[in-house]
Amino acid sequence: MSWYLAVLKKYAVFQGRARRKEYWMFYLVNVLVVFGLVFLDMAAGTMKDESFGILTGLYVLLILIPSIAVGVRRLHDTARSGWWLLVGAVPLVGPIVLLVFNVQDSTPGTNEYGPNPKGARA
Repeated sequence: MSWYLAVLKKYAVFQGRARRKEYWMFYLVNVLVVFGLVFLDMAAGTMKDESFGILTGLYVLLILIPSIAVGVRRLHDTARSGWWLLVGAVPLVGPIVLLVFNVQDSTPGTNEYGPNPKGARA
């Protein structure tokens, strides 16, 4: 949970680097929260058809900027520009390319986006 809160504390910070653990733990908690909110929306009857319910929709809107920010910082950690996030919009190929980038290890040492967040252990 500390990784999730760390990302929220950097709500709109697009500079610097984010470790794999920070990135993936943030998304794991997001998936769990969304599942819980979908369940609550269904139980409360606030979910119409197959779209987002009110609670889920609000959460997704609130978490949009931190999600983009941590994605940009994760790409920076692999020595790539945050603009690579736009590749994710390309059907089929884009999400696979981003997945490959996001599972890669950090670039050792300092790169143009800052020092390695792993510190001396890298």
